Amino acid sequence: MKIRSHHSFAPSLLLFLLLPFILFPPTTSYDPSPDQDFCIAIPNSSISVNGFPCKPSSSVTSDDFFFTKLSVNLNTSSPFNASATLIDVLSFPALNTLGISVASVVFGRGGLIQPHTHPLATEIVFVTEGQVLIGFVATDGRYFSKVVGAGGLFVIPMGLVHFEYNVGKGIATATVAFNSQLPGIVIPAAELFGSTPAVPDAVLREAFGVGEEVVQEIRAKFG
Repeated sequence: MKIRSHHSFAPSLLLFLLLPFILFPPTTSYDPSPDQDFCIAIPNSSISVNGFPCKPSSSVTSDDFFFTKLSVNLNTSSPFNASATLIDVLSFPALNTLGISVASVVFGRGGLIQPHTHPLATEIVFVTEGQVLIGFVATDGRYFSKVVGAGGLFVIPMGLVHFEYNVGKGIATATVAFNSQLPGIVIPAAELFGSTPAVPDAVLREAFGVGEEVVQEIRAKFG
């Protein structure tokens, strides 16, 4: 299988990474606007604030603004034949107060990033290889989707249920940006059928119009 070189997408990738700052400038980003040039987070601090406390400016170095592990450990051996690595403030403290985070995604043939939401961020997907069906459902029930090829972009409004599905003949890859340092993620199927403590069976039976056996069968997949 011929692998497409990503070097041809270098200008497009640069523009993509700048998009959150163009589309969501500091005055309109979802996260609070910073009061200083930077605030390297102390993620394990016991102090609770809207964000994270700052590392003393005098001890900040160039290495604090550098990260190398965006594509590490990506593989297609998951149950859905796809995987994603999210780089948010918890893994890259320099993102603290900057209103941005990024993810790298790889899909095997037929790979799926299952339906989910990001309660705290709008998402923009930049496909770098392959053909990916990207879709979301609006609050009025309308379904919007597009098969996006290499070099294409698709934006997903904040909080809406969406998915990414590889419909091409080979692998697919994408880079994703969010306008929040901590976009959050909710996977409805996992949350409803795999929560602790469990959502009552009666609620699930009534909500989905299925019998007890179906509820237990689905629960077993998330146990």
